[in-house]
Amino acid sequence: MATATLTRDRILDAAMELFSENGFRGTSITQIETAAGLTPGAGGIYHHFRTKESLLEAGLARHLDRLLALRDITKLMAGLGDLRAELMLMARYVLSEMDNEQTLLRILATESRSRPHVLDGGVEELVRRSYSGFAGWLVDEANLTRERAERIAVVGLGALLSARLIPTLFSVTPTDVSDEDFVKTWVEMMVRTIEES
Repeated sequence: MATATLTRDRILDAAMELFSENGFRGTSITQIETAAGLTPGAGGIYHHFRTKESLLEAGLARHLDRLLALRDITKLMAGLGDLRAELMLMARYVLSEMDNEQTLLRILATESRSRPHVLDGGVEELVRRSYSGFAGWLVDEANLTRERAERIAVVGLGALLSARLIPTLFSVTPTDVSDEDFVKTWVEMMVRTIEES
């Protein structure tokens, strides 16, 4: 059983990397088998996954399950008692997670148009939880109304996500601003916006 799980994980790792590089349509089962260390063309992949589509779905589910388990923003920032420090921690965390999930981001970017069902459930839940968690934290910690907190959460998280999504989607880095300078600027922008509310 442990060997089957390891093989399944190797297949998922190989498939997700190939899907992110070549797209779903541009990746063959034989390529996945080769990258996973299976005998190419022998059909070993079908002992673990019925179809290439089910392989994509399992790979996305694995990434999203991991992110959902990690992504409780309120627990991440709770207890520091310093707005700037908590925002800095959040910004660094979000950027780090997005760096760790480049494979997932590339797949979602390329496959969401031709396979919108891949966004069903997990991605929507992740996005909803992230924005809702941040807005809830703003209500509790910054004493904002829910409506104002939701607006600030959309702008704040949107800026963080864009810092990684633009280079991933368009292969262009808009500026030479370092992550550290970006985070400092983002924190100052957020603090000013919160204090003005």
